[in-house]
Amino acid sequence: MKIRTHFARAAAITAAVALFGAAGVASSAANADNRHPSGAKPTIVLVHGAFADGSSWNGVIERLRQRGYNVIAPANPRRGVASDAAYIKALVDSVQGPVVLVGHSYGGQVATNAAAGEEGHVKALVYVAAFIPEVGESAVELSNKFPGSTLGQTLQEVPLPGGDTDLYVKQDLFWKQFAADVPQSEGRLMAATQRPIAKSALAEPSAAAAWKTIPSWSIIPTADKNIPPASERFMSKRAHSKTTEVPGASHAVLVSEPKLVANTIIEAAQTTTH
Repeated sequence: MKIRTHFARAAAITAAVALFGAAGVASSAANADNRHPSGAKPTIVLVHGAFADGSSWNGVIERLRQRGYNVIAPANPRRGVASDAAYIKALVDSVQGPVVLVGHSYGGQVATNAAAGEEGHVKALVYVAAFIPEVGESAVELSNKFPGSTLGQTLQEVPLPGGDTDLYVKQDLFWKQFAADVPQSEGRLMAATQRPIAKSALAEPSAAAAWKTIPSWSIIPTADKNIPPASERFMSKRAHSKTTEVPGASHAVLVSEPKLVANTIIEAAQTTTH
């Protein structure tokens, strides 16, 4: 799997990226920053959610780079909110200059926690079909706050040695559940390459609510079957996010509508850095 990011292409860090260790991520971000010094456009950090991977941002990354933005789309471990947020926060801290932090789905919860205390550095939060939790809220709680999610009945459980369980969306149900507005052939590829989430991560409460001190934007796909649109509206309104609804779009709106998602991120970047 290749993540097409600016830092991942640097020859000097190819070995580190292949290992995909935390040290490699931090080093690659630092190298990217040397080519994008403070005062330039903000770096866009894209955090993918459950049942996806960094490639889900490919169409968005392409458009952001065309507009001159440095982009990093790291792998979200999805082992637990606190540990995942610490991982992303370490990456964000390694970036010189302003950052716009973007989260999709469960990645919104991670971004919310990773941005805590980063008000001078993270200039905007963008939520794409994402959780925008209050302190103490979990993804499971927010998904069940309003009716409409059909995710639970599509999940496959894989027990892990340590006692936790990994969750996947069953491949034959993935396209209609997760990405019904992308071509079916692409949906099948997404199903095969999906990365799981630990069941415990979905039940872990948020420890922070960075949207209270950092301006936020929200994109709500009205045909989302993972997170009910009513839940997304509730969270977006509570966070005072500038909200865009996408009629008929699925949970994979970042794949089906990359131009709209990229334009929203650019709006957030321009609004908060001028």
